[in-house]
Amino acid sequence: MPCEAFGVAGLLFRSAPLHYVYLLVTQESPSERYIGVTSDLRARLAEHNSGKSPHTAKSGPWKVVTYVAFSERPQAEAFEKYLISGSGHAFARKRLWPSV
Repeated sequence: MPCEAFGVAGLLFRSAPLHYVYLLVTQESPSERYIGVTSDLRARLAEHNSGKSPHTAKSGPWKVVTYVAFSERPQAEAFEKYLISGSGHAFARKRLWPSV
C-alpha cells in the first residue's frame, strides 16, 4: 500500500500510521513483562496503566523498554507472534529486554 512521504533533513514523514511492537515491564518488578502491538503507543501504554487491559491490569505501572515500528500491520503482528514463540523469547531476552 503506497503512502505519501517526503524527507526533511534525513527524516521520513508519513501520512499512513506506523504499527508498533512494544515490550513492557512493570516499574516495580522488571521481571514482569508484556509484548503487544498497536498503532498508538502512547494511548496503549495509558490503557495498560489504567487497568483497561485484562492481561496487565493486575500489575503495573508499566513502562516501555523497547519498541519496533512497522509500516504494515501484518508485519508487526508477525513479529509480535515471533517474539512470543520459543525462539523469539530467546532473541528478545538477548537483544530486546533490559538485563534484570
